[in-house]
Amino acid sequence: MPEYCVTGGTGFIGAYLVKGLLDKGHRVRATVRNPDDVEKVGFLLKLNGAEKRLRLVKADLMVEGSFDEAVEGVDGVFHAASPVLVPYDENIKANLIDPCIDGTLNVLKSCSKAASVKRVVLTSSCSAVRYREQQMSPLDETHWSDADYCKRHNLWYAYAKTIGEQEAWKFAKEKAIDLVVVNPSFVIGPLLAPQPTSTLLMVLAVIKGLRGEYPNTRVGFVDINDVVEGHVLGMEESKASGRLICSGEVAHWSDIIEMLRAKYPSYPYENKCGSQEGDSNPHSMDCGKILQLGHSGFTTIPEMFDECIKSFQDHGFL
Repeated sequence: MPEYCVTGGTGFIGAYLVKGLLDKGHRVRATVRNPDDVEKVGFLLKLNGAEKRLRLVKADLMVEGSFDEAVEGVDGVFHAASPVLVPYDENIKANLIDPCIDGTLNVLKSCSKAASVKRVVLTSSCSAVRYREQQMSPLDETHWSDADYCKRHNLWYAYAKTIGEQEAWKFAKEKAIDLVVVNPSFVIGPLLAPQPTSTLLMVLAVIKGLRGEYPNTRVGFVDINDVVEGHVLGMEESKASGRLICSGEVAHWSDIIEMLRAKYPSYPYENKCGSQEGDSNPHSMDCGKILQLGHSGFTTIPEMFDECIKSFQDHGFL
């Protein structure tokens, strides 16, 4: 059985990857900022199989060489660590762009030194695919977001993901790393960690009316289990290569709120649409490549949101 490293073990995608790999019987190393912070990492240690097959390793995206220990001796690395949604008033360069770009290169540098690592699977995003002046549909793995378009519309997450992925491809080519990239859309699913993080925080804020407005965004939505399946295929299927779009249906946030309000009428949803421009272009995502590799297909939007809301209710957040 191969042993894998997952970076960003407490993140939404990272934690589910750790769980999925343990469920398959693998030994897993998960990188976290502080392995002694039981409040943050305790839930990982309670996963099935964690006691015998999970090791938490301290690492920091912004410190070159800090992933050396985590990847030394493993067969493959899932690089899922990356900031997702940063409030606009923060230092976007330090909190979002640098960790996404420099952090990815730091992980790849460590991988290039570890002779045991046969493949690296990088979590990118459909945000690195779908932003451009010239709208095309359906979008596939050959399409890239235009960094200037992202800058013009203050789409900093998309900018960071686009440049981060391009730099990763450049470095992987230079160092002959077998790199596969998964590009998920907006990830939805039940809570695994005790607190909602990243995309789930945004969903919760929209349902509870805490933002003042819902995003003027049309985006693909994808269930977390479908994302994990895509990553594992990317690692274990020898035919996997290049980029793999991993996305369910595309919808505007106004459609999501309308759907949820009809089913769960008691919550104080956002009523006002945000004024963000450049983020609501109609499009569709072509997932043919990942389906041909053997992906079992995508959960519907109503199903994934039902599971998500039920878990918010079970945990007392709704």
